[in-house]
Amino acid sequence: MPRIACIQTDLVFGDISANSNALIAKVRSLSYQNIDIYVFPEAYLTGYCVSSPDEARSIAVKTGKEPNASLAEIQAVSDEVNAIIVVGFAELDDENRVFNSVGLFEPGTDMRLYRKTHLPELGLDHFVTLGTQLEVFETRIGKIGILICFDIRSPEATRSLALQGADVIVLPTNWPTGADIAADLYPLVRASENKLFYATCNRVGTENGFSFIGKSKIVDPFGKITQAAEGQEVVLMADMDFQLSREKRNITVPGKHETTVFQSRRPELYQELTKPRPIQVV
Repeated sequence: MPRIACIQTDLVFGDISANSNALIAKVRSLSYQNIDIYVFPEAYLTGYCVSSPDEARSIAVKTGKEPNASLAEIQAVSDEVNAIIVVGFAELDDENRVFNSVGLFEPGTDMRLYRKTHLPELGLDHFVTLGTQLEVFETRIGKIGILICFDIRSPEATRSLALQGADVIVLPTNWPTGADIAADLYPLVRASENKLFYATCNRVGTENGFSFIGKSKIVDPFGKITQAAEGQEVVLMADMDFQLSREKRNITVPGKHETTVFQSRRPELYQELTKPRPIQVV
């Protein structure tokens, strides 16, 4: 069974090299525990609490034709420990666009990116370009879906990844003070309603006037918490049996009390979900 580790930790704002080096040291220190996938928080390499487009660009990790050297260093440690690494950062592409992104590093494979598709109105997300894809990544351990923080608020995002066959969804996040409902409840609900593993990885500490609450979790396909943190730096680890994710039928009493996750859906009734709506500003 694949083993996942969520590294709930603080970071150094605006210092890509320091955060990358800390990631590499942490991965190496845990490598004896046979971990298959390491998850770090949203915007871990860069920080999140910026107040202008210029500040967002100034801290961002460059990708594209001349990528920041730290990305190659993370890829190298992924190869070294033979494990997947998932980590968030502000991204600057060759067109000078900033995204709130997560890189998926797999041994022997080029980095793959997920760019945040649902945005709150705070911090880095004030100044980024919207991502345009909800994609499940085929990996050596199974199918991994990636969402970022506020993405969990829209149930359609998780459902889309589940319908694509995700075995686990990882959610790097920056939940600040006041986001306890998102941290405490949404991962359990999203896991159970789609019958898949859900792993959230928040940060701790303070940054430019914002404090972060931790409360990372690893949740099984029945919505039960297998590992949970409070507000301190900690590493959560759990083994994931993907056969549980792939069996989308719930059997309480055989032949008498059974439910399905997907077969009971009525997509023809859900067309309101995809109709364009005017944005109402209060």
